[in-house]
Amino acid sequence: MSVCVIGAGLSGLAAAHALRGRGADFVCLEKAPDVGGIWRMPGAGEPGPAYRALHLNSAKQLTGYVDFPMSAELPLYPRHGDVAAYLRSFADWAGLLPHLELRTEVLSVRQGPDERWMVTSRDADGVEVVRGFDQVVVASGHHSEPALPNPLPPGADSFGGTILHSTDYLDGKDFAGQRVVVVGLGASAVDIAADLSRHAERTVLSVRRGLHIVPKQLYGVSVDLIAEAPWFTGKPLDEQRRLVEEALLVARGKMSDYGLPEPDHPIFSSAVTISDEILSRIRHGAVTPKPAIASLDGDLVHFADGSSAEADAIVFCTGFRMAFPFLPAGCPAGPQGPVELYRRIVAPDRPGLYFLGLIRPVGSITRLVEAQARWVAGIVAGDTALPSADVMHKEIDEYLSGIESRYGLSTGSSVQVDVGSYQRELSEA
Repeated sequence: MSVCVIGAGLSGLAAAHALRGRGADFVCLEKAPDVGGIWRMPGAGEPGPAYRALHLNSAKQLTGYVDFPMSAELPLYPRHGDVAAYLRSFADWAGLLPHLELRTEVLSVRQGPDERWMVTSRDADGVEVVRGFDQVVVASGHHSEPALPNPLPPGADSFGGTILHSTDYLDGKDFAGQRVVVVGLGASAVDIAADLSRHAERTVLSVRRGLHIVPKQLYGVSVDLIAEAPWFTGKPLDEQRRLVEEALLVARGKMSDYGLPEPDHPIFSSAVTISDEILSRIRHGAVTPKPAIASLDGDLVHFADGSSAEADAIVFCTGFRMAFPFLPAGCPAGPQGPVELYRRIVAPDRPGLYFLGLIRPVGSITRLVEAQARWVAGIVAGDTALPSADVMHKEIDEYLSGIESRYGLSTGSSVQVDVGSYQRELSEA
């Protein structure tokens, strides 16, 4: 069976490794000059959802591949450059280099009447090629299309400074001496605000909605190690919540103690933000929390509480749209709709199309992606059979029903998974 893997980041390399282990005939297409996905972008000076201060938020033991652990010499949370070097070493060690086509952008993926997939790609010389494959594995990630607020705050046209998205942010040194407003409370927002606070004249963090900020360690243990520990995953959700919320009160107190809004939801009912730095930077006066932006007027940023601050730049850390422009419209999700994939991997009505890494766990994604890759490789090898499309749609409906009751249904929430239960689901499949 011939297989096309799209993307050579962490998920694409996991897919390639699993397929090679099964003796599959495959090629891995990557539009960047090297492997590594978002981790290689800062050093290469390419646009992307990464920045020079980026570190792992998950422990290296769980972020490295099972068959190729990260070096004992690396810190527990390595820098982006270390992760990029590790992924390059893995590709070499795993014998994946002959299967890689770098600087090759996928333009179109379409299924013919014979159910074979026609993949149109363009190489570095601008030459377009159309090839047929029995199966396609999409592992290109979902941080490709920046999502700015639409519309921008009133008065944005009058703002004389720079408005940018986190994907355009590279280094806090670029804003030395400036007054900067960072919008958001997700991982990028708190990382960028902390980084800026060491260079900018003033750093303001504008927060519309409260989120649970979780330190990288609780009880002296990395939180992602806790997230997949059997003693934790075996507990009911309400007990997990109670344990973590009590630990958070001891570790950092309430969000309102820092001038941040309290979350309007219990933990694990929305994405959490993992950070060791942002609360400390607020306490040291290096970052000033403010509510949502109400309007802009020249160099003044007006906030919802009636206060204002002068600004030279605004960095919107407002996430990304889940975009796969090379796929047919609505696959795997329509505009603002949920992602509809069997076991978060298979497109039921498009035989031979699989997605890897299109999930959002609390903690490291690597073990889950490796489990996905092994499962897909088993399908390719003929050892695993998929149920009928009707059965797959039923599973998707049941999964999304659970998501809706816990998180509310949206594109982002529809890719949330719990580490322990999802691992068991794939191992039992």
